[in-house]
Amino acid sequence: MAIIQSAKKALRQSKRRKVFNDLRTSTMKRAIKGVRVAVKEKVETAAQLAASYQAIDKAAKRGVIKKNTASRKKSRLAKSVATKK
Repeated sequence: MAIIQSAKKALRQSKRRKVFNDLRTSTMKRAIKGVRVAVKEKVETAAQLAASYQAIDKAAKRGVIKKNTASRKKSRLAKSVATKK
């Protein structure tokens, strides 16, 4: 356990950031899953694709995922939507 005060503060900050990062990650995953389900069921995907792009971009902006990972995820989603039409 942390003894020095700065280490205790760093631990508090780390826990707080983890909560927000977990929230962003789960939001992103939920949005991506929504698009994949819509593609599988052949439902309109435009709104869900936009929401998933937004979630992916926010996660990349905040450092939850890297920029290239975000780009790859968006590219694969767009490709899956385009091929299922």
